[in-house]
Amino acid sequence: MTTPVVSLAYHSGYGHTAVIAEAVRAGAVAAGAEVHLIKVDEITEEQWAILDRSDAIVFGSPTYMGTASGAFHVFAEATSKRWATQAWKDKLAAGFTNSASKSGDKLHTLQYFQILAAQLGMHWVNLGLLPGWNSSTGSEHDLNRLGVFTGAAAQTNADEGPDAVHKADIATAEQLGRRVTETARVFLRGLAAA
Repeated sequence: MTTPVVSLAYHSGYGHTAVIAEAVRAGAVAAGAEVHLIKVDEITEEQWAILDRSDAIVFGSPTYMGTASGAFHVFAEATSKRWATQAWKDKLAAGFTNSASKSGDKLHTLQYFQILAAQLGMHWVNLGLLPGWNSSTGSEHDLNRLGVFTGAAAQTNADEGPDAVHKADIATAEQLGRRVTETARVFLRGLAAA
């Protein structure tokens, strides 16, 4: 059985999003993937090559002013070389983000990732979890406590450091890593059988 290669292309301004990236990595590793963490603001030619050979690429960024960070946008524009050759066509894609507000327009950042993936010919993998914390019996400790379906969303108070990233958001991000890996494994089996 082929081991899925999952890469996380992300930016973290203050460390909160790096905590979420690590959680996605942990979930993907637990599901049996070879995983690469790639900081897009420090990306090297070798890391571009890793992305090119990945089965799945998970995009991550904090949500600043209603969208991904400037550093992530620079990376996204640089993917135009891959767009022109369709180098990432039929790879899997997913995404995660963090902001200080409960909503914080995180959905827009995840939609931005979806559009980027679609332009690159990639297939989007959603979170695959029902919303948590939406009934009288729910709590802030539920998986998907923010009720986002598109990807993993996290909320961390603006006046707290990366160690304050909510444990439920970390567990939700781990679930995303597992789901991406499991989906990649299904795709790889399908390609092998075709």
